[in-house]
Amino acid sequence: MEMEGRRREVVVSSLQFACSDDISTNVAAAERLVREAHAKGANIVLIQELFEGYYFCQAQREDFFQRAKPYKNHPTIARMQKLAKELGVVIPVSFFEEANAAHYNSIAIIDADGADLGIYRKSHIPDGPGYQEKFYFNPGDTGFKVFQTKFAKIGVAICWDQWFPEAARAMVLQGAEILFYPTAIGSEPQDQGLDSRDHWRRVMQGHAGANVVPLVASNRIGKEIIETEHGPSQITFYGTSFIAGPTGEIVAEADDKSEAVLVAQFDLEIIKSKRQSWGVFRDRRPDLYKVLLTMDGNL
Repeated sequence: MEMEGRRREVVVSSLQFACSDDISTNVAAAERLVREAHAKGANIVLIQELFEGYYFCQAQREDFFQRAKPYKNHPTIARMQKLAKELGVVIPVSFFEEANAAHYNSIAIIDADGADLGIYRKSHIPDGPGYQEKFYFNPGDTGFKVFQTKFAKIGVAICWDQWFPEAARAMVLQGAEILFYPTAIGSEPQDQGLDSRDHWRRVMQGHAGANVVPLVASNRIGKEIIETEHGPSQITFYGTSFIAGPTGEIVAEADDKSEAVLVAQFDLEIIKSKRQSWGVFRDRRPDLYKVLLTMDGNL
């Protein structure tokens, strides 16, 4: 009977805003919205991917490597550490990392006391029209990680990672109680008729439902034009950031054009009980999954 009374409630938030190509303006916007999320009761606040500027991967340009900074003493991370400590919130901070001769699409996890819990480096790197990330980013070498924060053990992956169920499962197997995916996704320059927003959301709703955990996705909005070697390239980012519950249900969502601060509350003890009783982790057969270690399905 004592166990039935246990509660562990956490309020998560997803931010959504349009970026300029000015770092100070974007970081100020992120701080303003983090403060708004805190005012709404948020404990963990997710900011969108690479929010310091435009999504520069529309072009393959040598000068854009100048946007990268080392992880140590990174000014935006330091500012968010101060903010996290002041407000008592957890903030994952996305940034373009320079690590000696390597470059990564990385995220630092800042705990509610301002402590830096470490980084995750994006594992799956896309390469297609408008999303030419392989030109800039090495494949991440951290592996999928979870971070014990003040409020919950969280798993954080980045954008293209969200299309891979293996990543979500790996994080939950390590104890992640909530999944977070900062994102930059929108129209496709080569096909203006292609709109992936519903597909994008359904895939992540599946991760939430398959792993019986809440999931938070943050995407940017607005039109961004980047000069490329072939002329201007344009992406209209479709927002539609959302928070899903542990059966994949949408509990909070933004539209495709408006700045937003989404919040949702979950009781992690109740969800833990549901996850345990549902049996998807009890009935796993890792001995049969060796085919997942191959590229072509042949053992």
